[in-house]
Amino acid sequence: MNEKGKKSLKNFQNLDVYQDSYKASIEIMTKIIPKLPDIERNDLRIQMSRSCKAIPRLIAEGYAKKHQKKGFQKYLDDANGESNEMIVCLYHCNDLYRKYIEKKLCIELIDTYDKLSRQLFNLSIAWNNFKDKANDSRNRETIR
Repeated sequence: MNEKGKKSLKNFQNLDVYQDSYKASIEIMTKIIPKLPDIERNDLRIQMSRSCKAIPRLIAEGYAKKHQKKGFQKYLDDANGESNEMIVCLYHCNDLYRKYIEKKLCIELIDTYDKLSRQLFNLSIAWNNFKDKANDSRNRETIR
């Protein structure tokens, strides 16, 4: 922890949004996808598998480009899009496949992905503000 009581950011794995998205992807892969009917083998299963795993991957990949103002930002926006897509997929699971998948689990995961979308949005805004302030400081130093 730093002097303001905030966790220091050492790597992408320290980000709460990364940790939360990774845990959610494991739940999707182990508790939802195996229960989908065979008719969804080439549609909802594949889409959910790709989207849920894409979110932590995009955060990790974007973090590697954190030195670029728009680098990390783009990956956070893409991760947010995938998170929103997961919400729609989970609503489909809830509305179409109640026979196979527990409603409570779907609702909990919808809430989780809604929270992730908000975390990603807030991180994107905070990162943009941080980069703007860092650029302003560097510009002031150059002028002196």
